[in-house]
Formats: sequence, C-alpha cells, structure tokens
Amino acid sequence: MGVSVRRAGVADAAALHGVAAVTFGLACPPGTEQHDIEAFIAEHLSETRFGEYLADADRELLLAETGGEVVGYTMLVFGEPADSGIAAAVTARPTVELSKVYVLPGLHGSGASVTLLSATIEAARSRGVASVWLGVNQQNLRANRFYEKAGFAQVGVKTFRVGSELHDDFVRELVF
Repeated sequence: MGVSVRRAGVADAAALHGVAAVTFGLACPPGTEQHDIEAFIAEHLSETRFGEYLADADRELLLAETGGEVVGYTMLVFGEPADSGIAAAVTARPTVELSKVYVLPGLHGSGASVTLLSATIEAARSRGVASVWLGVNQQNLRANRFYEKAGFAQVGVKTFRVGSELHDDFVRELVF
C-alpha cells in the first residue's frame, strides 16, 4: 500500500476533521470520558477549526493519502512555545511544535506514520528550524516508542486539557 504525503489546503478541512474525529480518542489515556473527547473534538478539531488552521501562516498541515483517501495528518505550529515550562525544556531555536500526528488505526504499523513523520520533519527543516518539539501523553506507550525511535528525546513534562480533564504529557524534542 503506497502512502503519499502532501500539504493540505482549505478544501481538505472536512477530510482533516473526519480523520481527527476517528483518531483523537486513540491518543487519550484509558478512562478518558467520551464526552470530554467529544468536547475537545468539537472545540479544536471541527471542520471550521481546521479551516482556521489552514488559513494561519504560522501553521502547516500535511496529509497522508492512500488510494486517494486521507488516512492521516500532521500539524506544525511555528513560533516560540507560549508555555514557559515548555520554552525552558526545549533547547534548540528556532523551534516548531509538532502539534498533531494521527493516522487511521487500520494503518498502525504499516509504515504510513513513518512516511508522514519523515515528510513533516523535512517540511519543518525546510523552514529553517533547529528543532521540533511535541507533547505526548505519558500513558500512550505506542506513541512514546514511535517518537523515541524517530529520535525525539524526552526533555520535560506538561499538562494537556481534554474537556474537563487534565492529562500528563511528556515533552519530546528532536534537534537537527
């Protein structure tokens, strides 16, 4: 199965929302309330919000496609981390946040995530950053192994709100 990666455009907002609605809950720790997951998706991963992200010059979204269908996406957010704890933990500047990395569950382990992440890192490098950082739930063992294998070192911790719940994340950084 071939996976291609391209930059997302405004016309992709609905497809991005569709993948986000299926995949976001998979990254949450066990026991996360479904209504909190749904509230997060409604607030941050709606078609309207994706339209806003796509129009933001400080964001770049990439799509993974197979057979003409969107099967995953990433979002880079350029600029200094707003959180002082993250800013202190991330060592190389300029940096970019890898805000989202999601691939449909049927493609986990297929290489699609590796292809998408590699293209995303290249997109970040092409904009002249010295590092990429991300937050990943501490209980998401699969994702943590994936990021470690890709060279992202654990450099700190942060919290992440999903609806009414606060979750504990690792901050990971890949320095070029």
